Amino acid sequence: MIRSVLFATAALVAAAPAVAAPKLQSWVTTGDKSQLLAAQTPSGAVAASAVAGLPVIAVDAKERHQTMVGFGGAITDASAWLIQNKLNPAQRDRLLKELYGRGESGLGFSFTRITIGASDFSLDHYSLDDAPGGAGDPKLEHFSLKRPQEFVFPTVRAALKINPELKVMASPWSAPAWMKTNGSLVQGQLKAEAYPVYADFFARYIQEAKKVGVPTDYLSIQNEPDFEPDSYPGMRWNAKDRAKFFGENLAPAFKRAKITTKVLDWDHNWDQPQQPTTVLADPKARAFMAGVAWHCYAGDVSAQQPVTDANPDKEVFLTECSGGEWAPKFDDSFAWMVENLIIGSVRGGSRGVLMWNLALDEQFGPHAGGCKDCRPFVTIDSQTGAITRTQEYYAFGHASRFVKPGATRIGSPAKVGDLRSVAFQNKDGGRVLIVLNVGTKPADFVIAEGKQTFKATLPARAAGTFTW
Repeated sequence: MIRSVLFATAALVAAAPAVAAPKLQSWVTTGDKSQLLAAQTPSGAVAASAVAGLPVIAVDAKERHQTMVGFGGAITDASAWLIQNKLNPAQRDRLLKELYGRGESGLGFSFTRITIGASDFSLDHYSLDDAPGGAGDPKLEHFSLKRPQEFVFPTVRAALKINPELKVMASPWSAPAWMKTNGSLVQGQLKAEAYPVYADFFARYIQEAKKVGVPTDYLSIQNEPDFEPDSYPGMRWNAKDRAKFFGENLAPAFKRAKITTKVLDWDHNWDQPQQPTTVLADPKARAFMAGVAWHCYAGDVSAQQPVTDANPDKEVFLTECSGGEWAPKFDDSFAWMVENLIIGSVRGGSRGVLMWNLALDEQFGPHAGGCKDCRPFVTIDSQTGAITRTQEYYAFGHASRFVKPGATRIGSPAKVGDLRSVAFQNKDGGRVLIVLNVGTKPADFVIAEGKQTFKATLPARAAGTFTW
């Protein structure tokens, strides 16, 4: 492996000699892993002639887009179980501070997702209302948060203590079995007569979770509603019926309970934009919905833009994507994530971007059905507690460490030759520019904002975060 160290360099031409030139700082990750979120040497001013003829990434803070909630990963049952059971208290505290804290050693994750009941990344299959013998429970007398209180909620509360700005999204993989057409958590659909009690179930969950210190800032009513997995909880729910549930059941239930949680539709892939569009066309559903959530497993990120443009009053999120051993090469999967999730999805309107499992063990588990080789942000060795950081960790770190909650996406070109970019302004006025070089050669380029001009270099197949 070639270990050449190529430092991103930068310099500023000041508007006037008497004005102190700010330093451009940068951090680089290369496809060959010779640099991993590596800080580069800050640089000073150069003459304007030094940047003549180079490609220009022009940043425009007057061009304003969405404000950011943040970046992060899902605290699945598997992730929480590992964090709580396979790390000692010091290891656990150190890892959570690394993931949710800020500063030079923290990724600053500010967005997470948890499951309402079991997913494939649980130790077994369960719901939050499993009545004895599978009996119906229309009064929700058997509703219980016992399972999330074991591992998931303590992990969320610990993350919130480190980062109080953390926003939490919750999603079910299935309604309780007794509400479904097949009487099972696996496959099936929601019975029409169960719509009212399922709306009450969601309200109950949000209220009870809040009492034990776990907020629900965002909710989707069904993970991947156009998929019925055969080995773990799931439930098909078509767009017209989801719209009916939003408008006629969930909205009144939330109003009665005075719940202000924002509700997102779809929570599924880029390949069916007609599904959330159908729901948004329903007047009652549209009035209640906050926005649309997307996954990355089928279709193309470009599908977000038309839906975003047609619904400027609605929020957009990318709420699930997973790396895995189907794409094992660091350089390929790292570049894909930066290009499609950190840059593409955010340029398509996303206020937040989430990967799937925060942590898994060395066997890509534990899990109960479903994906056998999904890759997390960090791997926790189940014997020693040793942490291995994956390409997902570094791809997201290029955004989460520098783009703070409340930052605004500002103008920059999507593409300049082999360079891809997205830019932000933090609430303190600081600029953040993320650039990916998809080419096979190093790229010299110019970062320009008004009269400020910086010169930078990125190695081939590398990403850089630039701040000033």
